[in-house]
Amino acid sequence: MSHTGQWKVRLDLFEDDDGTTKAHLVMDTGTTALSGHGTAHCHPADTNVPEIGDELAAGRALIDLAHQLLETAARDVQAMAGSRPGTRQDTGQSL
Repeated sequence: MSHTGQWKVRLDLFEDDDGTTKAHLVMDTGTTALSGHGTAHCHPADTNVPEIGDELAAGRALIDLAHQLLETAARDVQAMAGSRPGTRQDTGQSL
């Protein structure tokens, strides 16, 4: 069985006056939307390089989103396993 899909991802980056970069990432599957967040702080003694802050904040937002996506998949797998005949959660009754 072949399957294709397209998910849309939007990444917004913001830098505060204090050198903190914030990333907000939204992934829309068409039926579900998940959002990830990440931040990066520039040490006062370091040179402020916005591109590095963007990379760190975006990477951390992607990691946050990845964890959420993996948790969602694990719940879905567990729900599917529970609905198979012969499993404990299956009552054998139809709705």
